[in-house]
Amino acid sequence: MRSVIVTKKKTILFITILLCLFLTACGGSTGSAASSGGGGSTNAEGDFKPEYHEAEYHDDSAQGNSEVQVDLSCVSQGYFGLLANSSAKLKLQVFKGDETFTYDVENEIPQLFPFQCGDGTYTIKVMENVSGNQYYELYSTSASVSLEDPLAPYVRPNAYADYDENSDCVKEAAKMASTATSEEDFVGQVYDYICKHVKYDYKEAETVSSGYVPDPDEVMGTGKGICFDYASLAASMLRSQGIPTKIIFGYVAPDNLYHAWNMFYTEEKGWTTVEFSVDPGDWTRVDLTFSANGQNADFIGDGTNYQDVYQY
Repeated sequence: MRSVIVTKKKTILFITILLCLFLTACGGSTGSAASSGGGGSTNAEGDFKPEYHEAEYHDDSAQGNSEVQVDLSCVSQGYFGLLANSSAKLKLQVFKGDETFTYDVENEIPQLFPFQCGDGTYTIKVMENVSGNQYYELYSTSASVSLEDPLAPYVRPNAYADYDENSDCVKEAAKMASTATSEEDFVGQVYDYICKHVKYDYKEAETVSSGYVPDPDEVMGTGKGICFDYASLAASMLRSQGIPTKIIFGYVAPDNLYHAWNMFYTEEKGWTTVEFSVDPGDWTRVDLTFSANGQNADFIGDGTNYQDVYQY
């Protein structure tokens, strides 16, 4: 599964981890997690019980034309599948209300995309490049979404958090989960692992092009990456063990840097370390790029310097 992200500006590191503020999906309110979509559980003894949520493209349920097939069989679980076969460059656009999400599409590879704006009607359009930046509509359909849980899109893989049960990052996360005593303990282990094993790749930051999408296993294997790599790896590891996690793109003050970071959700009792804190029942921001590279803690803010634009 691969996709596109809007053009990145050069990321300049200047702050460390930031966690704060309750944030909601696409400006709406977020209720408590239902058992079907939100996270692992903690038993009476306090042991963390992770839960893997499957997501896959179902060829027998897909509909479309000779070039585009869209699988809407899992809309209640917060995602849809897409398989395209075209000799031209394709883009996917997903609309809901005033929200628009644009992705690149890989030909002949099934991909999964989220319904990240909650319940309602989404329009799905696949556009084919004809010349330069000109595209025409190759296929269009709509989906009426009623999520089984508001957190369902954030506990499953998609084009930006691309993993399955055989992924190396999932296996590593499972090892951590097997020793975790709570959701917060597991999140802390993942955070610590990424901070220790992944370094910022300045060369990639200078040369990365529009359309770049991380491979979480590759990031873990090479031990280096840019902000999108950090956010994708963290989301993949946390989601694979049932922790609802967002990948957020937006701007960070004071230099208005385009950047990627994470948010995760927990209903358990909040806990605090010298690096970050978790508030019960809140979405909590996690910026592993800055934290992993030991930036000055004096720049930790209250969240007002982060402007969320897109979430996946």
